[in-house]
Amino acid sequence: MNDPAQDLTAFLSAAPTPYHAVAEAARLLAAAGFIEQLEAEPWEARTGGRFLIRDGTLLAWFEPEGVETGAPLRVFAAHTDSPTLKVKPRPDIGRAGWRQVSVEIYGGALWNSWLDRDLGLAGRLALYDGSTVLVNVNRPLLRVPQLAIHLDRQVNQGLTLDAQQQMLPIWGLGEAREGDLMEFLCAGVGLDVDQVAAHDLVVHDLTPPATLGRDHELLAAPRLDNLASVYSGVTALLAAAKNPGGTIPVFVGFDHEEIGSESATGASGPLLENLLTRLAGGYDARATAFARSRCLSVDVTHAAHPNYLDRYDPTHQSLPNGGPTLKVNANQRYATDAPGAAAWHRACRAAGVPSQVFVGKNTVPCGSTVGPLIATRLGIRTVDVGIPLLSMHSARELCGVRDPGYLVAAATAFLTDPA
Repeated sequence: MNDPAQDLTAFLSAAPTPYHAVAEAARLLAAAGFIEQLEAEPWEARTGGRFLIRDGTLLAWFEPEGVETGAPLRVFAAHTDSPTLKVKPRPDIGRAGWRQVSVEIYGGALWNSWLDRDLGLAGRLALYDGSTVLVNVNRPLLRVPQLAIHLDRQVNQGLTLDAQQQMLPIWGLGEAREGDLMEFLCAGVGLDVDQVAAHDLVVHDLTPPATLGRDHELLAAPRLDNLASVYSGVTALLAAAKNPGGTIPVFVGFDHEEIGSESATGASGPLLENLLTRLAGGYDARATAFARSRCLSVDVTHAAHPNYLDRYDPTHQSLPNGGPTLKVNANQRYATDAPGAAAWHRACRAAGVPSQVFVGKNTVPCGSTVGPLIATRLGIRTVDVGIPLLSMHSARELCGVRDPGYLVAAATAFLTDPA
């Protein structure tokens, strides 16, 4: 693996949940001299790098010395969450002598990809004193077992799963007792169970990231959607901070994109607007600043699948290691327009990075991401891009080892482009 791909694998392994992803990104920023801005404390107008955390969302920015009021903002927007199984508030259940954990599906997960995998458990515990504690059981703890083929001879004709009955992980034998899971988690972090008021917990695949293929040109890993973009955005911001070029580079990693972004920490919420208004010099100055600003909305896209080529437009396909992909949709499921596309192509040219274009097949509607939401809320020109993946929304996805580095280089050029 090249250095960006290697660094990405370390980031993925450290970030089984949005809260861990934000903590790891904040660690990287702090190591580079960025200072945390506490949201509940007075805003400090200062130059240099800062970051702000709210739950599973991170905002970070760099204000250069002598930057003018109304300077153009260059925003890299991604999301920190991934499809998974989320633990319900009362998790302890069981049947027929098995101890199980009650979960619900988070986002548009490929359910079958979670079957017969060794799963860990991670998230945060919210305490009665108002604090939160991160937890990560990074060993085989849970498993969602399939039914043996002998008991379902038609399974290979099409697997149908009931989310309420057939996606429940097991974690041992014996009678379920209320409080068992929380006692187990508290013991691992030195807490008394009576200190915990609530939790946000999800399962995560434990198979480490690995290169794949004859020439090791592919990377198989969990949560590439969309931590590959989060890692690339933070890395690009750190690079842009060394040579901002008259712009104010900004990174935002939103939570809750996979479930629609309608939350206090999602892209439909006020966090980014509040930050950019302050960076622009206040409400009166922001119209001028926003008119000069651009946003790069970065989420993964679909690599052409050789076994299902009938699902793709034949002239707008993308492949791993072909460079990050410009995403275009006439119905604004992606926010890209021609001037935005030109800005992206200019950044790729400046960085010496190849680029591709994805447009969905007319008869196969595409998904969407935070780009159209940001463009609608803020009126900032926004362009959607991303690295190509296979197995999107699986517990384990596949990308090219060169694409994270390509994305970092192109995004750095975008963040520092004053044109």
